[in-house]
Amino acid sequence: MMINLSKGFSCMTFSIVARDPRTGAFGVATATAGPMVGALVPHVRPMIGAVATQAMTNPYLAVDALCVADSHNAADALEMALAKDEDADLRQAIIVDHDGLTAGWTGPRCIGHAGHLVERGVAVAGNMLTGGAVLTAMMADFQASLAELSFADALFAGLNAGAVAGGDKRGIGSAALRIQGEQAYAEVDIRIDLSETPLTDLGSLLGIAKAGPYHAFFQTVPRR
Repeated sequence: MMINLSKGFSCMTFSIVARDPRTGAFGVATATAGPMVGALVPHVRPMIGAVATQAMTNPYLAVDALCVADSHNAADALEMALAKDEDADLRQAIIVDHDGLTAGWTGPRCIGHAGHLVERGVAVAGNMLTGGAVLTAMMADFQASLAELSFADALFAGLNAGAVAGGDKRGIGSAALRIQGEQAYAEVDIRIDLSETPLTDLGSLLGIAKAGPYHAFFQTVPRR
């Protein structure tokens, strides 16, 4: 895959953040046309919350929001983080907190079709999308899947539904999925940094994480 960065690069992205009502774990799934979306967009603080920060990405939106999310609800935490950002109009972020409360921000200077949807326990957002159907599909598919599938599979289903509905209008070049519960390390932390088929590859990697030798090994990792 060839990506032309000669005129600069902006991370146009669609993402989902959620809290597993069964375990309290938090998860983020995200995809973008550019490379290495998993490096800057998904953020989780164990038992506190999860954030996806995107558009003209500012990782400190996630860092600052999650630093106060243990004592403030999702909306207040996000508002406090945005207040520190002089370029908030260029940002997009969604957050879910430890009570399952959610909030979102889509700056007025985000490019193309951009927006977010928030419901109890889950929020979705995207910019430079093919249309609003992307977000609607992500939300609906995640909620329907959560009743029957694992949390990881439901997050992946929501992300994949967004891609099927149109996704990023430039195509998809990278994808990532992260889940973290009460441990200081992630339960699932997978990413495809650059590929012609990132969602297919991410799904395959998720299968490896859930079964086989790696899964057996992961069960032996110390827990506290």
